[in-house]
Order: sequence, then structure tokens, then C-alpha cells
Amino acid sequence: MFRSYFATRKWLFWGWPGVLLIFVGLGCQVEIDVALNEGLGRLFDLMQKGLSAPGSITLAAFDDTLIELTRLILLYVLIAVMLGFYIKHWILRWREAMNDYYMQYWPILRKIEGASQRVQEDTKRFAATIELIGANVIESVLTLFAFLPILWLISKNVKEIPFFGSLDHALVYLAVLYALIGTIVLAGVGFKLPGIEFENQKAEAAYRKELVYAEDDPERASPDIVRNLFNRLKINYFRLFFHYTYFDVAKLSYLQFGMIVPFLALGPTVIAGAITLGMFAQTVRAFERIQTSFQVLVKNWASIIELISVYKRLRAFEAKIHSSQIAA
Repeated sequence: MFRSYFATRKWLFWGWPGVLLIFVGLGCQVEIDVALNEGLGRLFDLMQKGLSAPGSITLAAFDDTLIELTRLILLYVLIAVMLGFYIKHWILRWREAMNDYYMQYWPILRKIEGASQRVQEDTKRFAATIELIGANVIESVLTLFAFLPILWLISKNVKEIPFFGSLDHALVYLAVLYALIGTIVLAGVGFKLPGIEFENQKAEAAYRKELVYAEDDPERASPDIVRNLFNRLKINYFRLFFHYTYFDVAKLSYLQFGMIVPFLALGPTVIAGAITLGMFAQTVRAFERIQTSFQVLVKNWASIIELISVYKRLRAFEAKIHSSQIAA
């Protein structure tokens, strides 16, 4: 999966150079996001000043701030679209590299159950899931490094938060603690899902294989065989639905409650009038960005489960290649 793309001369100018370019592009997006956070703080301060003292600010000053934010938004959109276009091509080349590697050993691999599915569908799903999760993880890490120092500085003005009392930089500790606890709890709740998904894909492969054979052999895919294969598939899906139900309850409860955590934390500070409206907006947004960075695994858990399942199938596929090489 990895050596075929990152350790071959054919893909020398796509593999690692692509990783570097993606890092740079996502880093630019995060820098713009930081600038937007600061700009929104200035906008909310202007609004507070204008509302508390009518006539104290000019429409030109207000419009200039909005124009600055608009420029940043347009730049962010431009970079995001261009980077997204490049990532799609980069991922497609990775799938092509895997496809070329597997087809070299097709005379050996064709005897494995569901071989065609693994070469065609599993490589596609692997590439698509890597595209989804990989970019999110990289962006989350960069966002974390960018916004943690901001929240660290801003939280100096927050002298007390509920449950923690008086604690320096309490907002940073609260954001990290809430995200880590949620991630650990949800990982524990959903630990059975990758194995069930793996078994489910095996059942899908067996069902599909029988139908493919039946296209050329009228003796295959009899009603009893198809019914048994589909019943096996149905039982796996019932198990999967059951385990996803309680996982979704935990996941959605955690994410929805997280929306009000920064407001609860800032309650005493707001009541004491210790921060401006602009600083409040910056603090809440920075807090949410840090939470979101830590929650990347939680929000993409279903995709991660699918990736683990696909990875396990492709690793079993490649083990056949390695065993044949040793035997030779």
C-alpha cells in the first residue's frame, strides 16, 4: 500500500513531494483562519463600541474591517479549492500505484476469494478514505499548534471557570481535557466496530462472488444459496446497526454538549465584565478550533473504522504476495 507509492522511482515526483505540498497548503489555510479569528475580534469590538456609544465609530471603519475579512475568506476559498483539486489527483495516483503493484502478481492473487473486489473496490475505498481522513488530521494538527498559543494568551483574562475555580490558563486545560476524555470514551464505546465491519465486508465479498460466477454459470446462485448468503449479510448488518446506535448516542451527546462548554466556562468572566465582546468572540472561536482539532478522530470515526477494515483486507492480500516471494 505505501511502498508502491512512496518508495518507487515511477512516483518519485508525486509521493513525498505531494505530502510536502499538502502540508504547505493546509498550513496556509490555518494561517488565514488565525487571521480571520483576529479580524472577527476587531469586528466585534467595533460593534460593542458602536452599540455602547452611538456615533463613536464610522461606517467606513466598519466597512474596512468587513472588506479585510472578505479578502481573507476569498483567499481561503481559493487555496482550499486548488488544494482540494491537487489532493484528488494525488490520491488517484496512489490508487494507480497500488493497482499496478497488485496486477504484477495477479496470477497468484486471482485465487484469493474476492481478489477482484480488493484490487478494484478496496483500493478505491482506501484512497478515498485516506483523502478524507488524511487532510482532516493534518489540518487538525496544524490548527492545534496555531490556536493553542492564542487561547493560552487570551485565557490570561479568564480568572475563574466553573468546577475548576481559579486556575491560570484554565481554558486551555479545559479544552484539552474535554477533547481527550471524549476521544477516549468514544474509542472505548466503538472498539468493536472495526472487527464487525471487517466481517461484514467478507460477507459482502462472498455474496458478490457468487453472483459474479452466476453470470457465466447457470448452476450458481441458486435461490437457497443466495438466501443463505444474504441472511449472513443481514445478520452482520443487524450487529453493525446495533453497535452504531449506542456509539452514535455517545458521539452526538459529546459533540452537542461541547457547543456550550466554552460559554459555561466564560460565564463568570462575562458576568464580571472582564473581557470585551471581541475578546469573547476570539476566545470562543479559538476554543472551538482546539476542540475540533482534538475531535477529528471522533468525527471521522466511521471513516476510520472503514479504513481499518480496508487496511486489514489489503494487508491480507499483500501477505499472499510476500508468502509467494518467500516460497520462490
